Amino acid sequence: MSEAAARGDGVRRANLSRILRLVHLDGPRSRAALTEATGLNRSTIAALVGELVDAGLVEELAPDSLGRVGRPSPVVAPDGRVVAIAVNPEVDATTIAAVGLDRRVVARDRIETAGPPTPEETAALVATHLGAWRTGILRDSRIEGIGLAVPGLVRSADGLVRIAPHLGWTDAPLRDLVAEATGLYTAVGNDASLGALAEHLFGAARGADDVIYLNGGASGIGGGLIVHGVPVGGAGGYAGEFGQNRPAAGGDRRATEGVLEDEVSRSRLLAAVGLESSDEPTLAAALASATAPGVAEEVARQRRILVTALANAVNVLNPAVVVLGGFLATIAADAIPSLVEGVRAQSMPGVADALELRLAVLAEDRLLIGAAELAFAELLRAPSPA
Repeated sequence: MSEAAARGDGVRRANLSRILRLVHLDGPRSRAALTEATGLNRSTIAALVGELVDAGLVEELAPDSLGRVGRPSPVVAPDGRVVAIAVNPEVDATTIAAVGLDRRVVARDRIETAGPPTPEETAALVATHLGAWRTGILRDSRIEGIGLAVPGLVRSADGLVRIAPHLGWTDAPLRDLVAEATGLYTAVGNDASLGALAEHLFGAARGADDVIYLNGGASGIGGGLIVHGVPVGGAGGYAGEFGQNRPAAGGDRRATEGVLEDEVSRSRLLAAVGLESSDEPTLAAALASATAPGVAEEVARQRRILVTALANAVNVLNPAVVVLGGFLATIAADAIPSLVEGVRAQSMPGVADALELRLAVLAEDRLLIGAAELAFAELLRAPSPA
């Protein structure tokens, strides 16, 4: 291939990626809208869309002519039959889902366990579940890969889980174990960082360039950062471990004894309402209906400590938006104004004047959608037929 031909092929591939990414991130768009967004001419857009249709990555839908002048333009949508498998292992359950390129969660199972799974058990569970789905609900799907959202430190270079203390994992080669068990491309990331990515792309932080995301789960509190619109992982991919900070909240002596996730804790909330384990909606309902004074006191205590932790983070990073997910969203849901007021009272003057505190809008899907983005990353970068 000549140098000019190679250069032209590279431009074509880059444009295919642009179009696929646009409809993946923004949803169905008309050919006319894609022409406007990319600056390419109509015939080029038609050719590129046709190539993506032939590759089984997008589909063209009947045009919507309402309110439009002139000939309506066909609508290009990501093909929901292209899916990623998303996995979130936790101390009390492993959640497995199939997420479409159109971001629709087409299948989901929460497998409760008596204790944390081992890395090997996680790989076997994914392989077994995937095998059943391939002959069932996903029999007509193109499975692009597997993304795992793990509550621990994940080395970005090779997906090695350096430590996931609540799972009892140390230097676990999870990526390799799952890839070997399933034969599929596999990627691993920190759960909260993936939650931050999902909320930034599709949820509460969409459109915000400077974001702190805190996720509260069964294994504690993790976080993710978006700075100038770019996810920040740090030198090794370990940035965002807010749960390991020591808030030392004034008036809460016990908060000086442990790190944030020891004191602002899902397990303490479960104990307060008399539950051993639950998913997020069940815990939220139990807290909302509880009448024992101890429950309200525990929620108030956790809010006070959370406010101090958030103020510390805001002083360092000066975000526009803080997003809370998991049980943190549950305890904050009906107290946003007072929490923001508390953060401002403990922040440097001016740093939090325009701060917005938002709840994750992707709810239980946030970690799964984030994990799916890991699995879709290569396809979005270089679209190809199955």
